[in-house]
Amino acid sequence: MTQTTADATDTVFKQIRFVMVKPSHPGNVGAAARAIKTMGFKELCLVAPKFDNMIEHADAIALASGANDILSQTRIVPSLEQALAPVSLTFALTARPRYLGPPPLDIRQSATLAAEHIETESGMVAMVLGTERTGLSNDDLDLCQHLCHIPANPGYSSLNVAQALQLAAWELRYALLDRLDLDALPHTNGKVDPGSLTANNGLVADFLTHWEQALIAVDFLDPEHPKKLLPRMRQLFSRSRLSINEVAMLRGLCTSMIKTAAKAAARNSQ
Repeated sequence: MTQTTADATDTVFKQIRFVMVKPSHPGNVGAAARAIKTMGFKELCLVAPKFDNMIEHADAIALASGANDILSQTRIVPSLEQALAPVSLTFALTARPRYLGPPPLDIRQSATLAAEHIETESGMVAMVLGTERTGLSNDDLDLCQHLCHIPANPGYSSLNVAQALQLAAWELRYALLDRLDLDALPHTNGKVDPGSLTANNGLVADFLTHWEQALIAVDFLDPEHPKKLLPRMRQLFSRSRLSINEVAMLRGLCTSMIKTAAKAAARNSQ
């Protein structure tokens, strides 16, 4: 049976695992769960967290902010080896330059490579983040295929671990959407508003006639000496590609300008 687009997307997104090594702040774990859910991912794994009840901690629940389902199904394992056992491509997020270790990539290159790996090999991918204070150890890095850098301000590149995870999740989502040829912009599934369609040339021409009358009425345009004002106005509105609703709104403005000018002229003649 053919999978629906939603099912296919869900399957692909389940192939990304986010791994937090020795997290010490429950709030960061909750924020990480939220970050994962907002980008459509589900797999969060903690390696040897500081507290046994990390995912049940009040701070974790508070900062998960509705992502309690992700938090409650978070895997907890004693070692990074176990967290990466089902994974075939691993990226270690780090802010520090390393003279030894896996080859480095920036976060966008990493996301692109991850999406290609999932598409071509159906392999599982992991993003590994270290502790809030010291990051990842050299032994941790040895278990990963690539170092992954977020191109932050060189003078202050230290990101909170949950913030770094959010950026990684965003880049991975964008790369996967591009690979799956899915929309990145939100959309409604309702009917198209006819008024939002581009106005045809006839409607725009009628508006420009009305616009000229309004400009004359408020003494902005001298019909005896128009110079290049009207052609420039036409070019302006042509570039704007006015919708049907926008033409109607501008014509209402023209009507109001003409009426206001007429009332002012009547008062001045008394």
